[in-house]
Amino acid sequence: MTIPRLDSRALNRATLSRQLLLRRHDRTVLSAIEHLAGLQAQAPNPPYIGLWTRLKDFRFDALTQHLHDRSVVRCAAMRSTLHLLSADDLLAFRPLLQPVQLRGVQAAFGRKLAGLDMPALIAAGRTLLRDQAMTSAELGKRLSEHWPDRDAQAMAQAMRGHAALIHVPPAGTWDSHRPAPLALAETWLSRPLSTPASADDLIRRYLAAFGPASSKDLTVWSGLTGLGPALKRMHSALLHFRDEHGVELFDLREAPRPASDTPAPVRLLPEYDNLLLAHADRRRFIADEHRARVYTNNGIIRASVLIDGFVAGVWKLDAKSNNAEVRIDLFGRTSKQDRLDLEVEAMNLLIEAAPAAQKRDVIFGALNP
Repeated sequence: MTIPRLDSRALNRATLSRQLLLRRHDRTVLSAIEHLAGLQAQAPNPPYIGLWTRLKDFRFDALTQHLHDRSVVRCAAMRSTLHLLSADDLLAFRPLLQPVQLRGVQAAFGRKLAGLDMPALIAAGRTLLRDQAMTSAELGKRLSEHWPDRDAQAMAQAMRGHAALIHVPPAGTWDSHRPAPLALAETWLSRPLSTPASADDLIRRYLAAFGPASSKDLTVWSGLTGLGPALKRMHSALLHFRDEHGVELFDLREAPRPASDTPAPVRLLPEYDNLLLAHADRRRFIADEHRARVYTNNGIIRASVLIDGFVAGVWKLDAKSNNAEVRIDLFGRTSKQDRLDLEVEAMNLLIEAAPAAQKRDVIFGALNP
């Protein structure tokens, strides 16, 4: 039986559809976050812009309210990086992702934690956090009272790996950059961590948001290894494709796969958008020659411009006192219509992101005078 092939444009349109980027959707904030299987959130502002670029009539205050009412939480999850997840997803996903957290702690702090009585450390940390949220620095300082000869930062990070720690608002809300108070998920949500979601469940959620995808893509997104048995178990329930390089791809039968020539509107993606972090092979969205201008050496993923579904530039929001601007630097010349569409997108974003600004500007780089 011949396995159908999907070229980069077909993969592009399929994933854009699932990422709510072929049109703005009339979804609630909570349903969008769950559909997208979480939002990368190591900086506070990108999730707001990520939802704004995907949803109709999205207002920043709506996400802030979800963070305060605890239906959405900010916590280390996939790849051991901070994400916004629904409370339900965090409680189900985090136990399954625990090996990813522990591997990250070991890689970064293993030498400093060697020989430490880890069960005693985690028990002490839980006792400290049970009644009071603390920043990582405060938690490390308090743990140092028990282990004065140990590295305080390493001990606090060990707690982050062994326990699901929520960033308590206003941490994670728009333009909040102060150190985050940390609380145990079980305390913050008044619910225990659930029976872990199965690997099959996680694969389905990933494919619904990012498919079609390879087994390596799954690992890059989640940080989990050893997903082969689950994929084998699901083999007959999934569709199978190959990309133009011959790599096997998996997909849900019911998932949308629009035609390659489906129009894709211009979009402004925030820094660290999961669209650009959830695949091992990212050529479905960005050409190899542009990667270094988006994925920086210091780990920052720049805010990106999509034109016809592919990364065509970078942009930056600068809002200071009474002035606010979006600067757009494209990688090449583009049509007058694309430039006008980008200007409208950027101005609409400025209205939401900087409502008090007396002056708002959209500035294009020299390639698009």
